[in-house]
Amino acid sequence: MALVVAGAFFQNRTVLVTGGTGFIGRRLVAALLEQEARVRVLTRGSGVEQRFFQPPSAVETAVGDLTDPASLTPACAGVETVFHIAGFAHADADDAPDFAARHWAVNAQGTFDLLDAARVAGVQRFLFLSTVKAVGDPGPRCVAEDWDAPPETPYGRAKRAAEERVLAVGRESGMQTVNLRPALVYGPGMKANLLRLIEAVRLGWLPPLPETGNRRSLVHVDDVVQALLLAAVHPAAAGQTYFVTDGRPYSGRELYRLIRLALGRPVPRWAVPVPALWGAAHLADGVRGLIGRRDRKARTMLDKLLGWACYDSRRIVNELGYRPVWDLECALPELVART
Repeated sequence: MALVVAGAFFQNRTVLVTGGTGFIGRRLVAALLEQEARVRVLTRGSGVEQRFFQPPSAVETAVGDLTDPASLTPACAGVETVFHIAGFAHADADDAPDFAARHWAVNAQGTFDLLDAARVAGVQRFLFLSTVKAVGDPGPRCVAEDWDAPPETPYGRAKRAAEERVLAVGRESGMQTVNLRPALVYGPGMKANLLRLIEAVRLGWLPPLPETGNRRSLVHVDDVVQALLLAAVHPAAAGQTYFVTDGRPYSGRELYRLIRLALGRPVPRWAVPVPALWGAAHLADGVRGLIGRRDRKARTMLDKLLGWACYDSRRIVNELGYRPVWDLECALPELVART
């Protein structure tokens, strides 16, 4: 993994990573170990998570949980930098009351309590991995960080509340605090919508999509790690919030085309018209409704393919020297080989 970060910065510095055994966290821990940091991972288990790291003895585990404030104080003791990656990310289940409460308990209150523990411990830098969902839908445009529409889901509202507290603590304490808002993250080990899309194309379930001119932002997991490390190193990042993307927004048709090519299959020259796609999605959801499923899964997926979710990440490029190494076209051959 190529990183545009001075390697000596983290050498022998103690860092805490929450979510260190997850999709993004594991890549971050590996990068920090390469730079000879002293890595501590917050974990709800006791020692077993070390199997994720090589060598296992290189990583210290701190047993704790974001919903247990008392466990966070010892986890932060002696730490210079906190990378707060952990969170409750079931955004597609936002509307269920128990899920909404969980979003707040983990993503908002958990971050509040971790910030309190970090401040007591004298932590110097606090990096919060948020999401583009912390702002409202930008509609048919590509927006930068000055887009300030309120979030529309419990997941987004919890993340936005956490962001605001992160910056407030930085102003009050002098701690270097930074929010990063990645777009949809892809890469080896992903389990999100892009994986389902690849499988749908592989199985022939997805018909050829038309070119609608929509744009959706994505980002590779290694570039998210690059952004986290740069934000920790660069003094200009203090008190800032950044979108993080791979710099290349994609239309639904382009996603379909790139996946077909990565699978070694020709791309049809024809496409199904948009009204026909929506009609098929309504029909599929209607059938699901007859068997008790009310989630509108087909329409949600089609909206993700044909709708807009475009974010401009030039600010982190200009201010911190972030340079995306990957785009989806380069990454897809490896991703389809793993699915």
